[in-house]
Amino acid sequence: MTANPLPKPTMGNPVHMLAFGFGAGCSPKAPGTMGTLLAVGLYLPLERLSLATYLLVLLGVTVLGFWVCGRASKDLGVHDHPGIVWDEIAGYLLTMTAAPRGWAWIVLGFMLFRLFDIWKPWPIGWLDRRVGGGVGIMLDDLVAGLLAAVCLQLVAVLVY
Repeated sequence: MTANPLPKPTMGNPVHMLAFGFGAGCSPKAPGTMGTLLAVGLYLPLERLSLATYLLVLLGVTVLGFWVCGRASKDLGVHDHPGIVWDEIAGYLLTMTAAPRGWAWIVLGFMLFRLFDIWKPWPIGWLDRRVGGGVGIMLDDLVAGLLAAVCLQLVAVLVY
């Protein structure tokens, strides 16, 4: 006998569509990784923006994410449903803030973000367990993105 399956999103609902990363979060295996792969695709046209414009886009993605993740979570009755991947999108985009251009940096940013998001070292795990709602869903991934961004920038300084 299997455990109760997680509720499925209504992909016709724009909130669910965004929260589940246009379907990336519906992957039966590694939905967070699929959401981060989607974020790579979203990053590609953004990497040429000025830093100020990039930060405005990131702010918009983040603010929208607090609401979208919270609303989808409430609709489905599951805090931080594994299919909700808007937080991975925001976290990866934060990782890539002011990153050097090129595929090597995109891949390294992906790997660092996934490492911190899965490993959840302090304070990420602490936040993940203690903060609820849309803020809680987003916050641990934003901190993972921030730590990954710091590591990416340190590598860039050492390489250049």
